[in-house]
This record gives sequence, structure tokens and C-alpha cells, in this order.
Amino acid sequence: MKYKVNKKQIRKSKKILRQHFENIREGQAKFFPKSPKIPLAIPPYGWEEIDESLDSLLNMKTTMGEKVKLFEKKFAKYLGVKYALMVNSGSSANLLALSILTNPLLGNKRIKNNEEIITPAVTWPTTVYPISNVGAIPKFVDVTLDDFTINVNEIEKAITKKTCGIMLVHLIGNPCDMQKIKKIAKKHDLWLIEDACEAHGAKFHKKHVGSFGDLSTFSFFASHHITTMEGGMVVTNNKTLYELGKSLRSFGWIRDQSSKKALEKKYKKIDPRFLFVNVGYNLRPTELQGAFGIHQIKKLENLVKIRIDNAIFWNKKLSSCEKFLILPRLKKHYRKSFLFYPLTVIENTYFSKQELVAHLEKAGIETRPVMTGNILEQPVTKIIKFRKNSKFTNAEYIMKNSFLLGNHHLIGKSAREYIANTITNFINKKT
Repeated sequence: MKYKVNKKQIRKSKKILRQHFENIREGQAKFFPKSPKIPLAIPPYGWEEIDESLDSLLNMKTTMGEKVKLFEKKFAKYLGVKYALMVNSGSSANLLALSILTNPLLGNKRIKNNEEIITPAVTWPTTVYPISNVGAIPKFVDVTLDDFTINVNEIEKAITKKTCGIMLVHLIGNPCDMQKIKKIAKKHDLWLIEDACEAHGAKFHKKHVGSFGDLSTFSFFASHHITTMEGGMVVTNNKTLYELGKSLRSFGWIRDQSSKKALEKKYKKIDPRFLFVNVGYNLRPTELQGAFGIHQIKKLENLVKIRIDNAIFWNKKLSSCEKFLILPRLKKHYRKSFLFYPLTVIENTYFSKQELVAHLEKAGIETRPVMTGNILEQPVTKIIKFRKNSKFTNAEYIMKNSFLLGNHHLIGKSAREYIANTITNFINKKT
């Protein structure tokens, strides 16, 4: 049955929606010092994403299709990698990456049960869960106090005969030392997985994070640099891993595989429309997510620039407080993309982290903890198998003394100034 589309009505509806959306954005961008409310994050999408999504909805094309493929192509080009696979969340991206590396089709190269994957003690839980889910064992090492990223000096100490990989995390857009880590991985013949879920646009020696590992992952959650509402991406330069990922993303189906025709010929007795050659999941994104991504990727560089500018501003304004606060360092060869702005209260000073956070929240400035803090302190570690190789001095210090401030595209000059003044005024009163 054919449906007659009233194009005039659709254009009118789009115009109304556009105006409505712009009014909302204007309201969000306004800042009133006498009644501030500065949220931790605001999704950075606009009218273009909504319009692209409407196109999919109006044409009844909502399952993974051409818009997803186009976004994958654009994202891979942005990173400078060969292949990109979109999935329904960042957590699914990590699950897919680990499922690829543990799949029997990789033969002797696959990660086996009870083999160890080195990973940092400060992260988001879904870096760790997939390691356990596929039968491997996370082995935790400490992080650095300044960047909250894996302490490179602890990695080789943690390597044993059972070590098969390193899963590092570019936490809140802080790049790890990829030069040293790649050398270690190559020396010991280890798989290298980059969790870059929070690091869109971050670079190490002018090269995008996420382009160094055997597999890398990204998240497009609402609070991240760019968003597809929910969504994630697995990227690689390895065609074998890519082809395997395409199958595992969709039930172990042959539908998207390059070897589809050969497999159809091999299994002639089975209807090729429903031919399954591997154990997979349904991790597919929707066309609506792809529609968002097509336009979000165009905005990424500008969105990252805003976050970096905010961080530079706060570093300058808070420089007088460095006796009491550890500020994020801007380092040569590292382009941090500042998903949030981190602060650490120096221990045994005139006030605690809890006091400063309470003051900020009362002033209408949202904050949040640094992910899990020391994940070994989390109750969930009582029900998963893990190993450790070092003391977790920095992870514990971060859990006790560090927190994150919101840093997004709608924090304007007045709001930036208000946040800085709120912090400095608090410290001046305390000291």
C-alpha cells in the first residue's frame, strides 16, 4: 500500500519543530548569576540531527542501514583508521571488542579463558565487565595522579606468562603515553585495546587516540563530546578483526560479511537469508543513531576546541589556588579533549573535597566523582575474578580527593567566570 505524503504539511511541521528546538537551546545557553544552574553536561545536538532522524522516521527506515554506514565511514576517516563498526552503546563497543579477540575463529591468536588483561584501577565499570564476561581476568594496576590514566611504569611489572593484552583507558579525554605502551605491547606480543569512550578528539603526538590499538572503542552517550543519544563504535586497521566484528554484532549472521557468497556456497542446504556462522549478539544501532552521527562528526572539532578553551581559562583563573588544588596539566605532545574538568584537593589542606563539592553544589554547579575511584573498593569486585600487582596509592588518593566539573559547549564566559570565582572565594574564606 502506498501512502501519499503531504510535503507541505511536513515542511510546516519541521519549521515548527526547528523553532521550538532553537528556543530550548537559547534558554539552556542563558546564565543568570543570581540563580545559577550549571549542569554537568548538555547533549550537543541541534536541528540538523533532528531533521536527519525525521527523514528516517518518515521513510520507515529505522533499523541499521545507509545512515549508519555513512557515519561509520566518516568516523573512520576522522580518526585515520580503515574500519569502523557502530554499535548501540559504548559498553557494547567494549563487549564486541573483547568478543572479537576471544572468538575461536582467531585460532591460537585468540584470548583464552583465565588469561590476563592489564587494565587501570580507575575507570568506568564497563571497561572491566566485558573482560570477565568473555572468560579473561582483569589485572589492575595503578594510575597517574595528574591524568588519571594507567601508570606505564606499572605495566611491565604486572606482565606474567598468562598476560595476553592491555586494555588502557583515555579517561575523560586524557591520552595515555601511547609510545611507551605500544613498545611494551609489541615486546611482549600482547593485544592492545584502547578504551577511548571518553576521548573523542584527543591526540598523542598529533595522532588521534583510538588509532593506535589493535581495536579501539568509543561511546556516544548524551554527556560525551558528540552524541547519538546512545551508541558506540569499534575501530580497527585489521580486516580480519573487522569482518569478525561485523558478524558478532549481528547474531553471528553472514549478512554483512565480505565472504557472504562463499559461505552461501559452502552451506547450500541452509537458506542464506538466515545463515549463522558464529556466536554473536544483537548490538546493532538504529538509523536514528546513524542520522545523529552524520551531523555530530562535523561538529566534533569545534566542540573539542570549546572544552579545551574552557580548561585553559580555568587553569589560568585558578593558578593562585595551586597550593590547595591539583589542576590538570597541559602537556607537550598531548591534546586533551577534557570531557570534564578535573580537580584534586591536596590532602591535609584547610578543607576537604567534600566541603568544596558541597559548596559548589549549593551554588548551582553540578559535580561528579571520578568514575569508580579505586575500583577495588567497589562492592562489585567481590563477585568478579581479578588480580592485582601493585599498590593503588594514586587510585585511592583520587577516590578520596578528586572530582569533576562540567565542561560542555554551552558553558559561556559568564558561567566560566562564575565557576572560577565560586572556587576562589571558597578557598579565600577557608584560608
